[in-house]
Amino acid sequence: MATKHNYSKEDIRSMVSEENVKFLRLMFTDMFGTIKNVEIPISQLDKLLDNKIMFDGSSIDGFVRIEESDMYLYPDLSTWMVFPWATDQGKIARLICEVYTTEGKPFTGDPRNNLIRVLDDMKKAGFTSFNIGPEPEFFLFKLNEAGHPTKQLNDQGSYFDMAPMDLGENCRREIVLTLEEMGFDVEAAHHEVAPGQHEIDFQYADALAAADNIQTFKLVVKTVARKFGLYATFMPKPLSGINGSGMHLNMSLFNSDGTNAFYDPKGDLELSKDAYYFLNGLLTHARAYTAICNPIVNSYKRLIPGYEAPVYVAWSGSNRSPLIRIPSARGNSTRLELRSVDPAANPYLAIATVLEAGLDGLKNQTEPVESVDRNIYSMNESERNASNITNLPDTLHNALKDLANDAVMQKALGDRLFNGFIEAKNLEYDSYRTQVSEWERDQYLDKY
Repeated sequence: MATKHNYSKEDIRSMVSEENVKFLRLMFTDMFGTIKNVEIPISQLDKLLDNKIMFDGSSIDGFVRIEESDMYLYPDLSTWMVFPWATDQGKIARLICEVYTTEGKPFTGDPRNNLIRVLDDMKKAGFTSFNIGPEPEFFLFKLNEAGHPTKQLNDQGSYFDMAPMDLGENCRREIVLTLEEMGFDVEAAHHEVAPGQHEIDFQYADALAAADNIQTFKLVVKTVARKFGLYATFMPKPLSGINGSGMHLNMSLFNSDGTNAFYDPKGDLELSKDAYYFLNGLLTHARAYTAICNPIVNSYKRLIPGYEAPVYVAWSGSNRSPLIRIPSARGNSTRLELRSVDPAANPYLAIATVLEAGLDGLKNQTEPVESVDRNIYSMNESERNASNITNLPDTLHNALKDLANDAVMQKALGDRLFNGFIEAKNLEYDSYRTQVSEWERDQYLDKY
């Protein structure tokens, strides 16, 4: 796991001088997972370190109304990072911030604050760390002369292909080198199943740092891609007929003595009772947190049979078709892999909901249904029913209905984020539902 730095204010001041940092990018994330930032000159450093940088919260989707717009940015000093791309005016560094109200309280609409709150619930339950290892995928499309993305993929490669050196391969290599320069421990980088699709895996971290890392990763991928005349997209299903992009979350819970709470050498599959209880919580609330982990209309074009993405609520220790898989590693590497999440998800909200679902499972101490150790896609409906296998929601609309009826997920998000998310996403679905697509015109215009 990457080392977390406990930088002091004096450390920050020293690094600013040593690195010739001239601008600071103060990053935070809105309800939809979009990275926002306020850039300040280094002359404002002392004001920042005293938590006195303000911004207009009413200009951020899902934050506050105009009459309560003033908000403060409190930097998390452990997130200090200098970007490797220098400008003529000097270097740019970033700090990830939490949003606070004018009363000096954490703003409940800030997804990062919300995850910190849920992690406090975890600590109250007797655990010290929730580790997340993400596996984000993305597509690379060519840019046109105007700098806009086209629908033209950069290659026709497939899974683990060692294609001839091209822009995509060079771009992926540059992304890895940039991430390593910024302190990431990259474990693997390879071409994925679909043409133009890539995956870069980096080492697990505690939940908050992992969410920060995912946001930083997205920023780096998009920035480097443009240097190569490419556009990187984390849209789950940009093209029909090929695999979509996922972001599997590998998760493990740790005890206060540093041991993995999911591991028991004497347990069935060498998993502890806590692992099975947590797993059951993930299964129980799966339909509800799908709205958070697969948050856009396009997400459900990926969650269909035939393209490796999970469609069914089930688990297994030996195959990849169910929602949750148990990778073979044991000891402190014991983990659960949730395979439904896609990279459009707000990582702070996604991790908060799956953690709260698992904690609910631990609270109820109920064993999950039996594992499904055969390819679910080859089973017929009666076989799936006999194995207690249910479906994930097939549209954002249906996922939102499940989310709205799940009290544990409401607890995971808090009232402001829960209500704001459901309202905004229902509007998004209504906008989609009322649009007439090119497919409909192709199918029906000359028939009726």
